[in-house]
Amino acid sequence: MNFDYAKDSKEQRPYEHYLNAYKELDPEEISERTGFPYDRENQMFTVKFMGSTYLVSFPDYEIHHVEDGIGVYPLEEAMNAKIFIIRYMAERSKAPATGKFLTYREVPWGEVYFRQFQGRCLMRLAFGYGNKLEAFKKVMTHLGAKPCEMGDCSFELEFMDDLRIRFILWEGDDEFPPSSQILFSDNFAVTFAAEDLAVAGDISMNMMKALEKKLA
Repeated sequence: MNFDYAKDSKEQRPYEHYLNAYKELDPEEISERTGFPYDRENQMFTVKFMGSTYLVSFPDYEIHHVEDGIGVYPLEEAMNAKIFIIRYMAERSKAPATGKFLTYREVPWGEVYFRQFQGRCLMRLAFGYGNKLEAFKKVMTHLGAKPCEMGDCSFELEFMDDLRIRFILWEGDDEFPPSSQILFSDNFAVTFAAEDLAVAGDISMNMMKALEKKLA
């Protein structure tokens, strides 16, 4: 399955930089900081990502999914997903969620980058699925997302452990175009920068499209 490569923001450094940083770290410290379990004997982290479980080796960062019924595995195949996770492991720390969800504009610097996020994520969601709600339901159900009572159709997806994204659609008609909203659990704003949230949206949209083709 081929995924589109999403260009990283201007603050993203090359994949090799994060890989070099990752190799220099203590895996036990990574585990404590991120919450990813680490098997010292096999030198493997267990990472849950978009409905699937992956085994991530240390220090070479080789990634293999645990067999499941999803059928599409961005963390093995998509460079933006690989960079997202290795950057998290190299630099970030897990934060608890309070149950509150934020719009992109509400996160720090979200207003500055909103136009980019709107094009990369909100418009793709609206025009990709605003008139295809059944396809959207099928994809999100396959991912194990839970339905929400928001908009005309909405689901909450656990993107990573305790990091959740809500995708909300309003169906288009003859008079109005479809529209969408994407909400992030508030620990996203503690753990990641606004640019990272746009990458998370990109990864999610690419995953949806790949799954839509597979399930058709």
